[in-house]
Amino acid sequence: MSSSTGPPALKLRPLSYWPFVLPALVVVLAVIVFPWVFTIWMSLQEWKVGSPTTFVGLANYVRMPNDPRFVEAVWHTLLYTALSVILPLIFGTFAAVVFHQKFPLRGFLRGVFIMPMMATPVAIALVWTMMFHPQLGVLNYLLSLVGLPAQLWVFDPGTVIPSLVLVETWQWTPLVMLIVLGGLAALPTEPYEAALIDGASFWQMFRYITLPLITPFLFIAAMIRLIDALKSFDIIFAITQGGPGSASETINLYLYSVAFVYYDVGYGSAIALVFFVLIVMLAAVMLYFRQRFHWNEAGGGA
Repeated sequence: MSSSTGPPALKLRPLSYWPFVLPALVVVLAVIVFPWVFTIWMSLQEWKVGSPTTFVGLANYVRMPNDPRFVEAVWHTLLYTALSVILPLIFGTFAAVVFHQKFPLRGFLRGVFIMPMMATPVAIALVWTMMFHPQLGVLNYLLSLVGLPAQLWVFDPGTVIPSLVLVETWQWTPLVMLIVLGGLAALPTEPYEAALIDGASFWQMFRYITLPLITPFLFIAAMIRLIDALKSFDIIFAITQGGPGSASETINLYLYSVAFVYYDVGYGSAIALVFFVLIVMLAAVMLYFRQRFHWNEAGGGA
């Protein structure tokens, strides 16, 4: 008599998951895949609104390096992005170190400090436009109080991008502060206690303990700021519309002008794809440095 080792296994027919996957797949194809495929197709056409399409291959892409306005917009974008990442990182880190200390009304002042990033971009742009006014603006009034000459701010090609970066820095420094504050709150106390015993100064502790430990948080803040600054449109458009002339025209604004002012949809689609590739490349560089940092950290700790 054979011994039974257990009840026979039930063989159930596996359920099909397609009814659950299909709706999400349709949404992804309709919202993400199709627009990109259609944009690639348009970038290979000479297509102006109201005219029939003509296949031109890579002519729209070949046209870009010979387009001085596009080249200028690329440099404006890189300069604006670099300043809009570096300055909030510096001021945000400084603000995080200050607000990490214990002092009266610290919670209230933190709340006041983060208010700029809660405002809508258009409202911020309108307020700063009035502040930038050469005759009636409060910024020139403040300069006059300390004996400095009045500036043209966004009305001068030489100062328009730094002026716009000032708005970007004012709005997004609080975001960097919050990210760095989270990093500071997670730091161990033992290295600081050892440094105090050795007689280290505040600057030495920040330079050799705090800064290396919060570097991963700074990378996160830099990545967020990089992507946000690259695609910045509303602040610049509402304040300068790319002016004076084309002195503050970034790729986003030039793309808008080509596609929706001059109705050159084919060339505008090519610019959009090149702009997307630029964002991916810069993000890849940031991720590379972040991985390089983790590798050094692991190697140093080994």
